Amino acid sequence: MLPRFELAVAAGGRETLLQGPAALAPEPGREQFVGEVSHAAEAFGIHPGMRLGEALARCPRLALVRPDPVGVADAWERVVGALEAIGAAVESDRPGLACFDARGLRRLHGGSLDGIVAAVRGALRRPARIGAGPTRFCALAAAVRARTRRASIVAKATELHAEPVALLRFRDETAALADGLDRLGIRTLGDLAALPRAALADRFGPPGLLAHDLAHGRDTPLRPRRPGETLEEALELEESASGEQLGRALELLVDRLLARRERNGRTLRAVVLGATLVEGGTWRERVVFREPLSDAARMRLVLTQRLAQLPAPAEALRLSVERFGPPHPGGRALFDDRTALRRARLREAIRQVRAVAGPEGALRVLAVDPDSRVPERRAVLTPFEL
Repeated sequence: MLPRFELAVAAGGRETLLQGPAALAPEPGREQFVGEVSHAAEAFGIHPGMRLGEALARCPRLALVRPDPVGVADAWERVVGALEAIGAAVESDRPGLACFDARGLRRLHGGSLDGIVAAVRGALRRPARIGAGPTRFCALAAAVRARTRRASIVAKATELHAEPVALLRFRDETAALADGLDRLGIRTLGDLAALPRAALADRFGPPGLLAHDLAHGRDTPLRPRRPGETLEEALELEESASGEQLGRALELLVDRLLARRERNGRTLRAVVLGATLVEGGTWRERVVFREPLSDAARMRLVLTQRLAQLPAPAEALRLSVERFGPPHPGGRALFDDRTALRRARLREAIRQVRAVAGPEGALRVLAVDPDSRVPERRAVLTPFEL
């Protein structure tokens, strides 16, 4: 566990958090809830997920830090990559918290838990709270009470009974239960475990059943992620772009991404669209296609709708592949016609040209800003795709 990871990245370092109470501001266009909070803000009773108005009422001098989802994603990817480098199969649902099964790593790192802890500290090269336990939730409870120089262990479920119900906020499925349980006078996981299971199901539904299982030390199996390669295209915009100019920039990024050699004919299943805003901060949106795509027109149709949610003009745009799909050589465009065979032959010819001359072997002219007084800004060359 790396406490306050998102807040530290957005603020530019943990040293900034020592200057006073601070909290991560809500993302533009999203619900007005604060994100991670500093230790000084916690002293005022502010916690992640609290409404912005209530947080400012408790601490009028609370400093709001602009969110940086793109920077956080990049920094966390480096952390997870460092853990995978020591052999760990990592599950990570949120930046700042990673879990893995340590049983398969014992023989790689001295045959003991201490060797694994030392390997983790050496890979991260930063202060981290490390906890261990028979389940994910037990390890989480141990990490919360651990110190940066000494790991903690929760060996059995009965050791959870003294822990606060606030631990449920670390799980997306049970995060909303913490405040409700606190208002009902249920302060610890032991109090929660003593409640009848049927009563929790009647009051809270499936999240209540999951919370009851967690309080008894039962948890769902780990689901480690599959490490994949990174394929990304970025574009620095000459001026703050919005509207049609931003759409042209997105079209250029899609064409460049599909023309990369590393794609090797594979389709795209999930992509991440990011932007650096002119007013400061970043914006990030994950897009999962209904089916694996390799058609530029259909990708632009989906991504343009997401780009319309951009809260402010952008000065940089980025498109990266999160998950590839299977090769789809026989796939056809949404509005294909009788010339499918001819188009397939042209695609194969373009592929062979690029294999010899590189990605810039087949280009087309894309009008970016036809009304610009600067000739260089009117049009750009982009990879040619059918």
